[in-house]
Amino acid sequence: MNNTKTKAGYVAIIGKPNAGKSTLMNALIGAKLSIVTAKPQTTRKRVLGILTENNIQIIFLDTPGILNPKYKMQTVMMDYVDNSIIEADCVMFIYDATRFNFRKPFSNELLNILQKTKKNIILLLNKLDLLKDRKELLPMIDLFSKMNLFSDIIPISALKESNISEIVSTISKYLPHSDFYYDAELLSTQPERFFVSEIIRENIFKSYSDEIPYSCEVNIIEFKEREFEKWFISAEIIVERQTQKGIIIGNKGEKLKKVMEYSRHQIEEHLQNPIYIEVFVKVREKWRDNANFLRSFGY
Repeated sequence: MNNTKTKAGYVAIIGKPNAGKSTLMNALIGAKLSIVTAKPQTTRKRVLGILTENNIQIIFLDTPGILNPKYKMQTVMMDYVDNSIIEADCVMFIYDATRFNFRKPFSNELLNILQKTKKNIILLLNKLDLLKDRKELLPMIDLFSKMNLFSDIIPISALKESNISEIVSTISKYLPHSDFYYDAELLSTQPERFFVSEIIRENIFKSYSDEIPYSCEVNIIEFKEREFEKWFISAEIIVERQTQKGIIIGNKGEKLKKVMEYSRHQIEEHLQNPIYIEVFVKVREKWRDNANFLRSFGY
């Protein structure tokens, strides 16, 4: 019998693109760990966030949106989802309640993942704040309850942070008695260079349209903490075609200059330190379908 007074465990956050997974994890942790944009497929890698409250520690695994992979990078993204579910003590499935379809509530890819998951799945019906009438939830809850896939169903608004405490208390039921895995003050185990690259990538998503954000990757080449000078960061923005490089840079470099100015302010706020950052735009043809490039970019 385990007499440990504390509980600790891993919780995978899964769902379709743009369901609100990253917004939810940021709300749960109380800090911005995952980048959030209006565009789908913003999250590409698994982001780990740690919540420690009283005698409970929850390690959240924010995962990319579930989709049918069209190239190698998306296949790797779906591997992150599968591996996170395997590691988790329970799973949170976040569902966009504004996109409810009674005849087909789930895609085939998503239904397959839910059916083969042998963990307790907590269903979160998100975007409660966008529903015209909360009575719209009733047919959803009725349908999902009859599926026998979910241990709990909780209506929430990740953006408005409604029912966040109920999520935490529900998760605690499924956590094993254990010592904490991490120091209680720690919010994430990701290195600072990861957050720097994500801040730049977020601003690319917000500043460019069409295929440009999806064709870009941000690679931090150098990250130097300097005692008496600004910290030094060297970054690469990777694109797939020469024409994309021109769009990223913009006329006389003005577009890229603006993006990096936004990014520099946010990076300095995150690091709590002034920085000098240099950036280069490089073309790597079809990098999203190249295993060697993907490995070099941390996938």
